[in-house]
Amino acid sequence: MAEHELLNITIFKRSYDARKKHNILLIYLLDLELSSDAEQRVLGQFSGKSFVGPSPNTQYNFVGHAPANFPTGNQQRPIVIGFGPCGILAALVLAQMGLKPIVLDRGQDVRQRTKDTWGLWRERKLNTESNVQYGEGGAGTFSDGKLYSQVKDRRFLGRKVMTEFVKAGAPDEILMVSKPHIGTFKLVKMVENIRAEITRLGGEIRFNSKVETLHREASDGESGQVTGVSLSDGNHLASRHIILAVGHSARDTFAMLLEQGVYLEAKPFSIGFRIEHPQSVIDAARFGDNAGNPILGAADYKLVHHCKNGRSVYSFCMCPGGTVVAATSEEGRVVTNGMSQYSRNERNANAAIVVGIEPEKDYPEHVLAGVDLQRQLESLAYRLGGENYNAPAQLVGDYLRNKASTELGSVIPSYKPGVSLGDLSLALPDFANAAIREAIPAFNKQIKGFSMNDAILTGIETRTSSPICIKRGRDYQNLNTNGLYPAGEGAGYAGGILSAGIDGIKVAEAVAIDLLGLDVAIPDGR
Repeated sequence: MAEHELLNITIFKRSYDARKKHNILLIYLLDLELSSDAEQRVLGQFSGKSFVGPSPNTQYNFVGHAPANFPTGNQQRPIVIGFGPCGILAALVLAQMGLKPIVLDRGQDVRQRTKDTWGLWRERKLNTESNVQYGEGGAGTFSDGKLYSQVKDRRFLGRKVMTEFVKAGAPDEILMVSKPHIGTFKLVKMVENIRAEITRLGGEIRFNSKVETLHREASDGESGQVTGVSLSDGNHLASRHIILAVGHSARDTFAMLLEQGVYLEAKPFSIGFRIEHPQSVIDAARFGDNAGNPILGAADYKLVHHCKNGRSVYSFCMCPGGTVVAATSEEGRVVTNGMSQYSRNERNANAAIVVGIEPEKDYPEHVLAGVDLQRQLESLAYRLGGENYNAPAQLVGDYLRNKASTELGSVIPSYKPGVSLGDLSLALPDFANAAIREAIPAFNKQIKGFSMNDAILTGIETRTSSPICIKRGRDYQNLNTNGLYPAGEGAGYAGGILSAGIDGIKVAEAVAIDLLGLDVAIPDGR
C-alpha cells in the first residue's frame, strides 16, 4: 500500500495483556481510512483474518424526532424520575429528539450534593435526601467513574454515552482506552454540562422533588396505566409516559410502587466488606517490574471464588488508588462504597469482597425482604462502629484467625469519618463469613499479598445492586403498568455507569416510539 493511499489513522482501542507480568503487551486496535482502491485490496489480502475487517458503524441514529408543532400539554410531556447515569442519558436523548422531558430528582444539584456528602464524611451529619445515593449524578458520581461494562452492545450505544460525556468535558481518552474511567471531580463538572444541554433543548430539571405517589389507573384486573405523579411538596404532574430511573437505594420508592400495584420481584444481590491494600502491593502483583509505568497506571483486579458451602465470593467495584467512603442514605446505618479520582494516586487500593445471596434461600418472606435484610445488616454495622457513623473494621489477618483487632498495622484505613476496630464477623451471617474466609486465601494465589495480615476490612457493603427488579416487557414498559418504563440499576437492569446510560438510551427510544406513534420496531426490545 502506498503512503498516499492511507488517508487517516485513529486509535480505536488500547488495552494491555498482563498475563505475563514480566512481558506485558500493549494491544492497539486501529481505525484506518484508506482510498477506495486500497481498501478493497487490503480487505481482500486479509480476507478470513479476524484482526482485519471493515470498521463498524458506531454512529448513533435517533429513532425519530418530534415535529415542530408537537404538543407538550395534554399529558404528552414525558417524565424522568431520577437523574443518575440512566436518567441523565434518557433525558438527554429525549431532549435531543425534541420531546422536552421533565426530570424529577429527590436530591440536590451536584454542587450542593457534594457539600452535603462531605458533611457526613467530615462532620458526621447526614442529609437523608442529599448524599452519596441521592442527587444529581446518582451514586456513580462518588465512585471510580468506571465506563466499561460486560453488556452486549451491538449498536454501540456505549459509544454514544461516552461521546456525550466527552462533549461535556470528560477526557478524550475514554473513547479509546479499554478500561476508561473519569473520577469524581471530573464527573461533577461533566454532569453540570449535560444538565445545561438538556435545559437548552427544552428539558426541565427539578431538584428537591421527591415523588411521593405514582398515580396508576387500573383497567382490567391488575393491569393499569400511569397518569402522573404527586411530589412531596404537594405538586402534581400529569403524564402517561414515565421513566423510572431511581437508583438501587430508593427503598421508600420501591415500597410505594408495591403499594400502588406495580409489579415487582425480589432479585439476588450481594453482601460483604471493603478490603484495602497498599496500591503498590497490587501494582507489584499485577505488573511485576513494570509497576509504576504511566501507560499502565494503577493496577486493578477482578476475582471470583466458588466456595465449598455453595456460595460465590467475588470482587466488586475495584477502585485503584482510591478511598473507602461512607455511603448510607438512612439515619442510624453504616454502608461503605469505593471512590477514586481521575488520577488514582491515593495510597490504597480498595474493592468490595462480597458473597452472593438469593431470595429463595436467604430472604424468601416477601418481595421487599431483601431491603429488610440490608437495613438489618446496616443497622448492626452502625452499632458495631460506635453509633457515630464510624465503620467497623478489622485487619485481614485477625479476621482470618477469628480474632478481634485492637490496633492498626501498616495499612491506614481511608474511610471517613473513621473506623472502630473489632470483630467484623459479627456484622455478617455465618455463611458469609465462612465463604469470605475461604475466598481471601484463594485470592492470594492470584494476587500475591492479598491476604496480607495488615490489609484492612471495613464493613459493611450491602448495596452492590438493587434487591428488587421492576419487571418490564419487550416494549420496556412494566409488566402490569402501561406507560411506566423501569430502567437502570434501581429497576434491576444495569450495573454501573455505562450500562445504566445504555439502558437509559434504550428506554428513551421506547418512550419516543410510543409517544410519537412511530411505525418502527423497538430496537433491542426486551
